[in-house]
This record gives sequence, C-alpha cells and structure tokens, in this order.
Amino acid sequence: MYYTVIYNSFSAFIIINKSFSTIMHYIENTTMTSEVTTENPFISYAAIANEHVQSACTDKIVPRKTVVYETLVDPTVIKVTGERLKRRLFTKFAVLRPNPTHIQLVSMKKYYEPYIVINAKYFLDYYRLCSYTVSIDKDVVEVILQNQKYYPKKSQASTGSITIDGEERLVIDKTSFLMLDKNGQEANLETLPSAPSEKKPKETIAKYDIAEIDSEVDVDFVRKRLVHRPKDLSRTVTEVFEIGERVVIYAPRFKLTYINALTYQEKSIEFDGVTSKRIRDENIRFRIVQALKSTSNKVVKTLKPTIKK
Repeated sequence: MYYTVIYNSFSAFIIINKSFSTIMHYIENTTMTSEVTTENPFISYAAIANEHVQSACTDKIVPRKTVVYETLVDPTVIKVTGERLKRRLFTKFAVLRPNPTHIQLVSMKKYYEPYIVINAKYFLDYYRLCSYTVSIDKDVVEVILQNQKYYPKKSQASTGSITIDGEERLVIDKTSFLMLDKNGQEANLETLPSAPSEKKPKETIAKYDIAEIDSEVDVDFVRKRLVHRPKDLSRTVTEVFEIGERVVIYAPRFKLTYINALTYQEKSIEFDGVTSKRIRDENIRFRIVQALKSTSNKVVKTLKPTIKK
C-alpha cells in the first residue's frame, strides 16, 4: 500500500510537470505570435492617396437676386449735358475744336449696364505627400520608428541618413466680396451709385429688352477666381465653394451719338442714368488708379528680398 501511494504520487507529479511545460510552451508561442502581429507593416502614403478618390467639391450657392435701378435723371437733362460736351469729342491737337453748329445729335439710346455683386468663400482641407531626411550616426544599421523599420543610406560623410515618407495636412480658407462687370472683370465702384430699385424688375427688363446675364455665368466668374486646387494635393478631406450673397444689378445708361457735318465722323458719349455723370471719365480714373496699384505692388515685390538682406 505504501509503495502504491508513492508510485501514484510520482505519476501525478510527472503528469503535472508535463502539463505545466505544455502551458508554458503555449504561452510562449502565443506571446511570440502576439509580438509578430503587433508590428505594423510599412505604410505607403502614395498608395493611400491613390486608393482615395478625390472627392468632388461641395457647392453651397444661394439663388440669384435681380435688381434694376430706377432712372433718376430726365433724358432732357442728359441732352443738355451732351450739348455742352459735344465739341470735346472732336478736338484736334488737344486745342482745336469744331464749330458747335457742325456737331449734330444723331441718336440717343437708353440701355442698362449689368453689375455682378457677389460674396463668396472657398474652403479646402487637404493632404499632400511629403518626405523628411533625417541625419543619424554612421554606426547605426537600423532605425525603428512607430513599429516601422528604416535602413540608413551609407555615404562618405561622417553621418548616415534615412528618409521618412508621410503626409502633411493643410487648409486654404479664402473669402471675397466682388463687384464684376458683364465680362467678369473687376468693376469700378464709382460707376455704380446707390439708387432705389424698380418694384417690378422683370417688367422693366422686358420693356427695354435688357440682355440678362446668364444664370450661371456669375458663379463661373467667381469660381475661376477663388477655386484653385494645389498641384501637390494628394487627397481631400473637405472642399466647399460657398456663395452667400449673389445679386445682379442693372444700372441705367444713356448713350448719345454725334456726327461732324463737315467730316461725317461719328463719336459717342455715355452718361449715368442715376447721377448724370459721364461714364468715360470715371473709367479713366479707375484705370489710372488700378495701374498705379499694380505698379506699386510690383515694386514692393522687387524690393522685398533686398530689404530682408
């Protein structure tokens, strides 16, 4: 009986020991497997960019409003002003002007000049591919960052280097309030004075056969000015083109055409139907101011590098 107990106890010890070894072996294998699976594979950001289709821009555009200014100047007043200025149209050598009796009014036409007033915003949240070169000790053979392995490039220099590829996230946020003419060019604010608007603009448009601005051309003008995707864009997060205010104003104009009875030469002169001011003079001043601004900006850009040095 005594020996039997010892034998059984010894057998139990062997069984327990074997079980413990099996358990330890399982734990070690599990740990090794866990360590292997937790190591992240190398990330290709270029592949990520190619896999993500660039999302289309989201448009948020309000309906367009049409405003037609009332004509506050009587046509007779315009004719009187034209008679006073008609000799200037045919001036020669800056001082010679013809006899006023030789200058005759041929026609007087009323028309409406369109102006686009728009408040727009462009927002772009995007990524671009990038790479950073990091200098390391020449004796280093391997670098591990974020579970990714990098192998240095060896050179004659005292240090080695590794290149880390990644992505940079950037944001473009542009807001603009614009007043444009019918061709999409920046208009002179002086040519658009404040005036009461017609209560029934559609009837006025039909009565004077006003050529209306196309329904989407104003949006296209502003989109070309604001929406510019960077060339190095790899993928977008958010892209929004928004127009919160959108108005087309039709301002009254008078065009007087005169003829020189001696030379049969014709010249025209235009007046604002709200203020009776001559349009050309205001446009000349505007062009001069724009030219001066453009010249000054070029001079500043040229001098900036010199000033920094």
